[in-house]
Amino acid sequence: MRTNSSFSNTFMGFVEFSTLVYHSIVRDVRKGKGNAMQALILEVLQSAIIVIFFYVMIEFLGMRGVAVRGSFILYVLSGVFLYLTHNKAISAVGGGSATNPMLKHAPVSTLMIIVSGALSSLYIQLLAIFVVTFVANVLIDPFTVYNMKLVFFCLFLAWSSGVAIGLVFLSLKPFFPETIKIISTIYRRANMIFSGKMFLANTIPSTMLPFFSWNPLFHTIDQSRGAAFVNYTPHVTNLWYPAAVTAIFVLIGMMLEHWSRKYVSESWSSRR
Repeated sequence: MRTNSSFSNTFMGFVEFSTLVYHSIVRDVRKGKGNAMQALILEVLQSAIIVIFFYVMIEFLGMRGVAVRGSFILYVLSGVFLYLTHNKAISAVGGGSATNPMLKHAPVSTLMIIVSGALSSLYIQLLAIFVVTFVANVLIDPFTVYNMKLVFFCLFLAWSSGVAIGLVFLSLKPFFPETIKIISTIYRRANMIFSGKMFLANTIPSTMLPFFSWNPLFHTIDQSRGAAFVNYTPHVTNLWYPAAVTAIFVLIGMMLEHWSRKYVSESWSSRR
């Protein structure tokens, strides 16, 4: 009887937590917009505009020649979408605060805010990916993805590594708010170049490779192109590195967040 009661309590707690996460995701999606559909349409349009921007920029810079043999639009999408998913996850998780007004409500916890922020960013990006990819495949250039499962795994890894890095930023923000904000912005801007979304990793000279190989997003984008194109095999990247970075940063971020949450609570109580 005790076992059944314990299982029932655990299950009900999970259901309550999932319900809170769902409502928090809805709140994040429609934040700043009066209508959820309007917010989703604007997010999809933003992703589409960024894809068009990078498509035109790569054409303008004459970098199409270094693209992999195959569909050029797929080459652009495979880089831009992982880049956006990674950076959006960092902003969604790392943009939180230990003094979030939602935490004043009893059922709401820091873990719930982190999970809802991460899942809302993933939901929006998946919607944008499906819509933009469908339009590009139908109206611009029909293409075929060689290994769809591995491409989605790389996308998931780009998102999870962004969540892990954002978690570390979130846990350190109470101590260095302005510094962490600047570092987060610099990192996301650096991904414009060091993510490797505009060129193939195999074409980078060995002397320049260390400037890119530190970045987990660089590995996931290159591996996703290896999965998307049948005639491209990544030689200088792997999936073990971003997976290890994600695991390490999640562990560090959770420990720092747990400790910083206590510190912030004590500081607030002492100020009162």
